[in-house]
Amino acid sequence: MEFKEIEKKVVENALSYGKKYNIDIDEDFALLKLYEEVGELSQAVLIHRKKSRPEKHIAEEKSKEELGKELADVLGLVIVNAYLMGIDLEKSLIQKWINR
Repeated sequence: MEFKEIEKKVVENALSYGKKYNIDIDEDFALLKLYEEVGELSQAVLIHRKKSRPEKHIAEEKSKEELGKELADVLGLVIVNAYLMGIDLEKSLIQKWINR
């Protein structure tokens, strides 16, 4: 799947979520949701590295699966934020990370 197609599907999913729950998916919502997801990623990293309460510790494979889910949430919300701000994220990634 090409990056543009992934972006399109992620944005469609976010907008569908907004309609389903009667939430305005605007720049404020998307940015605050991104902060929330980064926090959840941080929590997953702490659990993965066993730097949390012992009762939160889980098997390594399950822990990696949770990390993947949280990274996907962060990436998805980065894509939604770029869309709402009118940013061509693919172009920006290429300029910043590949063609430096």
